[in-house]
Amino acid sequence: MSRSRTRPTKKNAGANAGANAAAIAIERVGTASDEVVAQLAALLVDAVEDNAGISFMAGLQLDEAAAWWGKTLSASPARGAVLVARDEKGIVGTVQLQPAWPPNQPHRADVAKLIVHRRARGRGIARALMQELERRAREERFTLLLLDTCKGSGAEQLYTSLGWIRVGEVPNFALNPDGSPCDTVFFYKQL
Repeated sequence: MSRSRTRPTKKNAGANAGANAAAIAIERVGTASDEVVAQLAALLVDAVEDNAGISFMAGLQLDEAAAWWGKTLSASPARGAVLVARDEKGIVGTVQLQPAWPPNQPHRADVAKLIVHRRARGRGIARALMQELERRAREERFTLLLLDTCKGSGAEQLYTSLGWIRVGEVPNFALNPDGSPCDTVFFYKQL
């Protein structure tokens, strides 16, 4: 894993944050150890159990999540990135930069699977992950990023606050883990 700088988050940014506030380290996952895969699998299962619309349905098991992460990490292209956020207890967040596959779109990438563990929400981790992802996208000379999220989610508000442009929405685009329909909002950002 390649390390990025440790970033202060909402909870620990102030001078009077206190001893209980832990810094978050954002890292790029290279070759993943079994421990990294296990922590990412637990993060994914936590998100599905919280009904997050991230492509998986209720009942996702740790072994299934670990198999998915193993395959995803082994197939990550050179210009792509899987970033993780760590606190003192381990991985608490992740996001992916996925380069577009068509040869006529070398300037474009998709953002996928922004996930923050329920125990770590409200600390600015999603914002820190997105800011690091955008920095890395610029380094890789991407000039256009795309993403989608469930309408009305906290992620929708986050992307707007980070300067992403809302393109539109598609009703009933996907299902949440509990089977309820999810209207999906599409965003882009030019870097």
